[in-house]
Amino acid sequence: MPVRVLVADDARFMRQLIREIIEPEGFEVVGEAADGRSVVEEFAKLRPDVVTMDIVMPKRSGIDAVREILALDPGARIAMVSALGQEALVMEALQAGASDYIVKPFKPEAVIATLRKVAEKER
Repeated sequence: MPVRVLVADDARFMRQLIREIIEPEGFEVVGEAADGRSVVEEFAKLRPDVVTMDIVMPKRSGIDAVREILALDPGARIAMVSALGQEALVMEALQAGASDYIVKPFKPEAVIATLRKVAEKER
């Protein structure tokens, strides 16, 4: 059974890049979201195994979206996506309940390893 992933990033090319990295490795992208509000709505509808969540997004930050998703499903598994230099935001996201993080610019093997690790976490 493939791991079902919801990809949240305000940049379409970043969502596409994540898709191109993970789909050949057997992950299934079941949905995409371009802002922090729609990712919560898509999560509620799709109930993916893993969410990749950009930290900085319009309408609601990735950190606020993490809190809302975990309120809906305390077992949700979320991998934050951050640019170098956003360490304080990453720490805040992890404290809010995110499972792990991926740093931009992406190293494909690191993206795959992180998502596999997050997907295997206990719910």
